[in-house]
Amino acid sequence: MVWVMKRNLSKTCYGFFRTLANPTRLAIIEKLTTGPMNVTAIAEALDQEQSMVSHNLRPLERCRLVLSDRKGKEKVFRLNTETMEAIFKVVENHADRYCPARGRCSQSK
Repeated sequence: MVWVMKRNLSKTCYGFFRTLANPTRLAIIEKLTTGPMNVTAIAEALDQEQSMVSHNLRPLERCRLVLSDRKGKEKVFRLNTETMEAIFKVVENHADRYCPARGRCSQSK
């Protein structure tokens, strides 16, 4: 069977992976694996400015990789586990099976 990429999927993939290819956003995602948090708790856990965390939450939320709920005036963020668990599983499988450098493929020597 031959796999064919759907038309215009490359643009979607570029936007999707560009959103994930950011150390702060990945750190936010990692923190949210422990459970829902508001922006202040995320900022404190990452030792980052709240404005930096808010700035990086926007694209994650826009892509629905992170979901949010309002609790009064507070906005609580949670991981879209349906999507992110599948992504983590694919990345882990690829790294285990095909990546001898264990994620250091793009780093220069």
